[in-house]
Amino acid sequence: MYPLLLKPAVTDYLWGGTRLKTEYHLESDKDIAAEGWMLSCHEKGPAIVVNGEYCGKTLPEVLSLWGKNALGKKAENYTDFPILIKLIDAKQKLSVQVHPDDEYALKNEGEFGKTEMWYVVDCDDGAELIYGFTKDISKEEFARRITDNSLTDVCNFVKVQKGDVFFIPAGTLHAIGEGMLIAEVQQNSNSTYRVSDYGRLGADGKPRELHIDKALDVTKCEKPTLPYGNVGKVVKTHYGTVRNIAKCELFTTDIVNLEGETSIKNTESFVSLVCLDGNFDLCWGKEKISLTKGGSVFIPANMAVNISGNAEILYSYM
Repeated sequence: MYPLLLKPAVTDYLWGGTRLKTEYHLESDKDIAAEGWMLSCHEKGPAIVVNGEYCGKTLPEVLSLWGKNALGKKAENYTDFPILIKLIDAKQKLSVQVHPDDEYALKNEGEFGKTEMWYVVDCDDGAELIYGFTKDISKEEFARRITDNSLTDVCNFVKVQKGDVFFIPAGTLHAIGEGMLIAEVQQNSNSTYRVSDYGRLGADGKPRELHIDKALDVTKCEKPTLPYGNVGKVVKTHYGTVRNIAKCELFTTDIVNLEGETSIKNTESFVSLVCLDGNFDLCWGKEKISLTKGGSVFIPANMAVNISGNAEILYSYM
């Protein structure tokens, strides 16, 4: 086993921009690059290995060859690869939407639900997003406001700044606003129920599908209960700083501002590193790979590597 340098799958959703291509060096033959699936075993967009013995194979193909030891003990109870990591370039606002929990999604969609975390990598001045409701409301009021187009009157609009963090449990109504670039760590699921899409037309010239009945089933009609924004303790180290931005049973994510050199070895989980800015080298034995802005690498569980350089790194594991 060895660290896998990954080529992300890139989507061209109509609300996306071009920053992932021009600034983060993601490859796509489409004009729009809305999302880069930086660590993905999802069937709709698996990442491709671009280094070493397995160059050209998909990440799930390599992991099937390596077996569960590559994932570590914390992932051994999952039948599918547990997480999906994205970079999202929202040139336009995304739909108002909600994701189901595991029980509902497994019953109705054939995959796990979707709890996720957002880290605001960059944003325009005045950018805002929707995160839950301004007050607790009934399911009946939720349904009525969808019908009479007054839902946004009770949505919690939040002005965002670079570095803000939002943890979004399944069932939380939300919408990324225009003019922001987001790093997202989520369950390995693509189940999304749109509540409103502002009447936009899809590539086929028709309004995009809404999923009102399912959204009514799963949405928690309440104010956010978790802290958000400038959250996460920053710890100074000999190699820079580490800010923990998410920790739950599904995943843990830190922002590492690397200024020097350190070693990585996680005995219980694989590790994902995504370079958000700057550059760094990753070494093991006599081997080395270099990552620049937009680079993504999968490190198997229980493997020791060294990283060195000056970079902002999204550091995720189970």
